[in-house]
Amino acid sequence: MMTTTTLDLLRKQPFVQGMHDRHVDQLGELARSVSLERGRVLFGEGEESPEFYLVLAGMVALEIAPPSGAFRLDTLGAGDELGWSSVMGGKTVFQARVLEEAKALAFDAAALRALCEKDTAFGYEFMRRLLSVVADRLQVTRLHLMDNHWPVARLAGA
Repeated sequence: MMTTTTLDLLRKQPFVQGMHDRHVDQLGELARSVSLERGRVLFGEGEESPEFYLVLAGMVALEIAPPSGAFRLDTLGAGDELGWSSVMGGKTVFQARVLEEAKALAFDAAALRALCEKDTAFGYEFMRRLLSVVADRLQVTRLHLMDNHWPVARLAGA
């Protein structure tokens, strides 16, 4: 029976496409396969999250979670990245909640930061890709704001 290794799963992820093989191997050494049960909150808004994820299957919601209830900004699935703020060493920007049982590759954020500092070529490439994720999330948030507020702003004369 043939089994798929964690490294094989990592090599199929869009996040690493075009990355030098040595860097993918380094990242693979930090990867572990995890199952995420439906309804689980991976991290709350404003918390410290210890892990970065590459989603293999399933669905995860990114939400803003004020006391009045969660507001979904984006839904992530296979091929998406999750937990960028953990790699930056800061507090999370959104809440992440599993909508549908998911499989993912999880990476210890502190170990990722240490690898980025130790191997600056890896760190540059990883952070460049991470910045692309941040820019995509910013664009999604911007579009939600426009969808929710632009009609009101137009009525007010904007």
